[in-house]
Amino acid sequence: MNHSVLGTEPGPEPAPPFRRDPSVPFGVAVIGCGIGRAHIAQGFARHPDKFRVIALCDTDAARLAAVGEEFGIARRTKAFDEILRMDEVEIVDISTPPFLHLDQALAALAAGKKVICEKPFTGSLADVDRVIAAEKETPNRVMPVFQYRYGDGVQKAKRIIDAGAAGMPYLATVETAWDRRADYYATPWRGRWRTELGGVLLTHAIHAHDMATWLLGPAAAVFARTATRANPIDTEDCAVASLVMQNGALVALAATLGSRREITRLRICCEHATFESGEKPYTPGDDPWTITAASPQAAQHIDKVLAGYCPVAARFEGLFDSYHSALAANGPLPVTLAEARQSIELATALYYSAATDTPVTLPITSDHPAYGGWRPAPADRR
Repeated sequence: MNHSVLGTEPGPEPAPPFRRDPSVPFGVAVIGCGIGRAHIAQGFARHPDKFRVIALCDTDAARLAAVGEEFGIARRTKAFDEILRMDEVEIVDISTPPFLHLDQALAALAAGKKVICEKPFTGSLADVDRVIAAEKETPNRVMPVFQYRYGDGVQKAKRIIDAGAAGMPYLATVETAWDRRADYYATPWRGRWRTELGGVLLTHAIHAHDMATWLLGPAAAVFARTATRANPIDTEDCAVASLVMQNGALVALAATLGSRREITRLRICCEHATFESGEKPYTPGDDPWTITAASPQAAQHIDKVLAGYCPVAARFEGLFDSYHSALAANGPLPVTLAEARQSIELATALYYSAATDTPVTLPITSDHPAYGGWRPAPADRR
């Protein structure tokens, strides 16, 4: 296992499971203080009775100090392996650049830690399967991060669809139109196949695509085209795709990082109802969603399904609240490795289709040419 990027040596031997009272806050270490800061501010800090961030890790000394001072976290290190040796750290929150996720998740599991891992989870189906196999060998579990599922709009849509009140799904459109320019790509690992693993499909639109498959189920066939038009980068910043879902619905995806007005928008047309999200780019799951019933009878059915609905906290706050409930009850995690695998499988299909100009049928098995990854050959990428 390569820890050279963080300047560390191979990790410690596996530790025994940490026995604890679930009413005591879980000890958390956040690795990466970029998006990791949002995990603290919008998630852990809003649940002080459930989580306590006791350590930070980042290779950027200034950022490490700033986040530590902001949240009063005294234990700070540049060495990931130092975190793994802290017995009081029960949860390792991995919020580092994508190319580090695999090794860090495997090392944390081997050290007896629970793991939270940012998107994109890994850079291939083979890598996801390595983590799934490793998780089975430990009593601890891994929760991938898809916080956009937590918003009252998408939660209500999920409830209605799962109850059958929407009827047969016909067609959906998913738009991710964001604006990323030179200041964003000034961070050296961004825009490079080796370190970011992909572009708009993988690191930006992945949330909206997860919401679509969470509501409609997995894809059965994919055809995609990608281009790099808005920025002088290696990875794609524009993409379109046509999907056929396993339930027969048709889905159109469009994503760009060259939109001067940023939006994220989902529209789902079903037999008995049409769902339309708002357009706010980073809160697409939040209310208000417009739900248009096809008939008075459909409206009554939808009202019945939503009777007694309890609002959820948005994004990281809601996700981490559900995560704690799952840990305390030893129940299913709110986001699972199987769902992360489905997300990576869709990304694999999108990239392979775009690279070969051919449709891709899912599922993708271990004998598929892209099972080990979608990135261009080393000579063609940085």
